[in-house]
Amino acid sequence: MESLVVPVLILLAVMAAVLLAYRGVANRKASRSAAPVEPTPTPQEAARAAAARLSEDEHRRLYALIAQGQAMAAIKLYYEATGEGLRASRDAVGALAAHPQPYRTPEAAPAPDDDDDEPQRFPYRYRAIASKGDVTREVSSNMLNDEIYGRIRTLARSGDTEAAANALTRHSDISLKQAREFIALLDD
Repeated sequence: MESLVVPVLILLAVMAAVLLAYRGVANRKASRSAAPVEPTPTPQEAARAAAARLSEDEHRRLYALIAQGQAMAAIKLYYEATGEGLRASRDAVGALAAHPQPYRTPEAAPAPDDDDDEPQRFPYRYRAIASKGDVTREVSSNMLNDEIYGRIRTLARSGDTEAAANALTRHSDISLKQAREFIALLDD
């Protein structure tokens, strides 16, 4: 009988260790499934958030590096400026390159406005160029951006040239006559 005590104790110790390991794995799985999963931000949202972490000078230098094709230097600059990880810096620079963001001062909150009544001034000049044959017209304004110019082109292509010309005059410093000439070049 005494010879069976040692193997029974070893068997009990192994069973206790297996039971503890099983409970530990079950608890880890339960804690992982209970944690709320955050939705992945869209690339545009990621670019907006990344641009918000930069100062005006860092923002300007980062876009200069992106424009020069120096992706590694841009990632290094973002990494040093924000203190985020290398992978997060790489993803942020990629999002900023794919979806350029204007510099916004920290106190200026982005207010998406669907109405075009009061044009917003942007810290950069937007150039729109239209040409047909030998005639070329250019509009340069800091009240235009891709979204507004896209709406103007859509209006022009749908045949509502007067509304397109009015929208263009509201978002630039050109006369209605010049806007009509520009819109006439957009008709395809």
